[in-house]
Amino acid sequence: MPLPHEKYLEEVLIDEASLQKRVAELGQQITADYAACPDLLMICILKGGIMFLVDLTRHVHVPHEIDFLAVSSYGKGSRESTGKVRIDMDLSTNVSDRHILIVEDIIDSGETLRFVMDVLLARRPASLRLCTLLNKPSRRRIEIPIDYVGFEIENKFVFGYGLDLDEKFRNLPFIGVVKLDALPEAEG
Repeated sequence: MPLPHEKYLEEVLIDEASLQKRVAELGQQITADYAACPDLLMICILKGGIMFLVDLTRHVHVPHEIDFLAVSSYGKGSRESTGKVRIDMDLSTNVSDRHILIVEDIIDSGETLRFVMDVLLARRPASLRLCTLLNKPSRRRIEIPIDYVGFEIENKFVFGYGLDLDEKFRNLPFIGVVKLDALPEAEG
């Protein structure tokens, strides 16, 4: 019997072992870069970044805190950003004079992250860096500085490992490419 996600899966783009290896490497790099930092705050962009954050934080061996920021620019069932970003859930931590590392699942157009970075910069952190699991440079409309990149990918609609397909399948341990002809006509 096929699993529920299989009808939407065109191919596995990044397997579980490759994901975990790269996340560990990013954790080592972040640990080295923040070795002298007493005040690291890792901010996860919800919901997609949660799986990445959980695994990444296990490999960051400097004292740090975590907080969460929920923003949205995609409507339910949509594959395209609306271009209008809003904060759905704000931080519970004061970021003033803190060293901030944003942890994001995927950077596509750059519009959402530019908005988030501008909001956080207005709160006067000591530093602000960005870590993304996936970077899609071919879709970039707004250039933003990315300090840590897990994988660069082509312009493919992906899901799994925190990335959703209409809010489902975030729990998959790999990143797959969506079989577009399997989607209902109403989506996208």
